[in-house]
Amino acid sequence: MGKSSLINCLIGRKALVKVSGRPGKTQGLNYFQVGDGLYFVDLPGYGFARVSKTLQEGWQELVTSYLETRETLRCVVVIIDIRHAPKTQDTQLLSWLKLKGIPYLPVYTKTDKLSGNERVLNARLLDGGHDIQAGSRVLFSSKTGQGREELLRAMAAFLDVRQKG
Repeated sequence: MGKSSLINCLIGRKALVKVSGRPGKTQGLNYFQVGDGLYFVDLPGYGFARVSKTLQEGWQELVTSYLETRETLRCVVVIIDIRHAPKTQDTQLLSWLKLKGIPYLPVYTKTDKLSGNERVLNARLLDGGHDIQAGSRVLFSSKTGQGREELLRAMAAFLDVRQKG
């Protein structure tokens, strides 16, 4: 999906987070301090990974526990590859976050891999398939930096909301 590349792009460092060519490389909670008391936390993915079912279930328990109990959590950035049709796992995650009242921000990644028209069409398909409003998600490319500033602003807005509340 590009989680590590996204974090590297946001932080402005090329190799702070190790990027792997195969899914399932992130197997724990990886914390990256990005400000005074502010962290990005890279969680194991939930999609395709060539690991055992037992290990995937362990990741799910770890991530679920973290998301449900972390009082300082401000926002879950849900990374969705714009090149693919809506996936059941993404829909289930978004629905679960909504049900639990956990703030989230959908980010459609790998936009550089599509033409402008394909990008628009695929974004609309994902929006419809996941019940997302265009203004509540970000189109992003770690390769070109498209959407970087928008994503930073959107994440900052989650910090502002929680600090005021």
